[in-house]
Amino acid sequence: MQSLLVPKSITAHVVAKLQVQAACCRTARYRATHLPSISQVPLDLRRFSSSAAAARAVASDTRAPSGASAPPAEPWRCHFEHADHTPTIWTFFEKATSTWQYIIADMKTGEAIIMDTVLDYDPVSGKISTATADGLLAFVHMKGLTVTQILETHAHADHLTAAQYMKQRLGGTVPVGIGARIVQVQKAFAPIYGLDDPALFQGVFDTLFSDEQTVKVGSYEGKVMHLPGHTPDHVGYVIGKAVFTGDSIFNPDVGSARADFPGGNVHDLYFSMKRLLSLPEDYRLFVGHDYPSGRDQTCSATVEEQRESNKHVTIGTAEEEFTSWRKERDSSLGAPRLLHPSLQVNIRGGRLPPADEKGRVWFKTPILKADGLKF
Repeated sequence: MQSLLVPKSITAHVVAKLQVQAACCRTARYRATHLPSISQVPLDLRRFSSSAAAARAVASDTRAPSGASAPPAEPWRCHFEHADHTPTIWTFFEKATSTWQYIIADMKTGEAIIMDTVLDYDPVSGKISTATADGLLAFVHMKGLTVTQILETHAHADHLTAAQYMKQRLGGTVPVGIGARIVQVQKAFAPIYGLDDPALFQGVFDTLFSDEQTVKVGSYEGKVMHLPGHTPDHVGYVIGKAVFTGDSIFNPDVGSARADFPGGNVHDLYFSMKRLLSLPEDYRLFVGHDYPSGRDQTCSATVEEQRESNKHVTIGTAEEEFTSWRKERDSSLGAPRLLHPSLQVNIRGGRLPPADEKGRVWFKTPILKADGLKF
């Protein structure tokens, strides 16, 4: 097999898993005079646009998260509602991608952070919609909160972020933040998707967090924690006794996330998990996803619970034991269902790919070309 438009630094088995998924089954639906090296799927843009004009129009008529077009989302739980040491946290489970979204608020000041949001996308029809994001905004409005930041734990490969859409709906001035090592992920994936113009990445995130940098929500002050392994840019946010871990650890009966994406590293993941387990035992780790089996979804566990019963890494788990198992497990996994759309949006802070000369917007799927294939 020979890959196209893929950096040499990416190993062949990883490239195969990243590229082969669903590359052929959709192309028959769209007319083409030849089989290109990139399959392009047009997007339904009736609800969402990447153009600057559309962004200005949205910002001009929505100066606060009114959420009038959608009912407020119903949180799964409210945590730390009356705690002095930790802000109030509402958790929202997006079932299509098994993603946890968070609204973190200082109820004394009314300021809030929204973290790891989801933009709805149907890969069969190409339709993008905003029901999930609108529900969160309506909830914010219902609670009378002012959003001061929209945060990402990393460049997700399994769902599209709604960060840019939310920024527009909130007036266009709320900063979108992520770890500073996002530039490594952008460099790895930009050539895969033909995003070769460096200008496409200028200013796509408003805040690039350094390690241990302070992050605030109202009167609460926390810090950024670099948690590499799943991806090199991965960070967590520690605010009071709450730790937003993204995909650096999962609930105890789920264990850990894969580490075979470009820049991922099983050894880094092991030490990131160990770092989380070294926190005070009453800290609560809020995860990025949950994949329940025989139970309801849940968003968190305490450090003590993780130390005792995480199925992949506990206090006594040796590095070699975990890394050998994780490598073998990752080698058997297929690519995430929304890998290519997610990365094209998420490495640019939630922006859709640039439109062509006719205003059409496409997601690109790299194709692995078999040896000897000449058409």
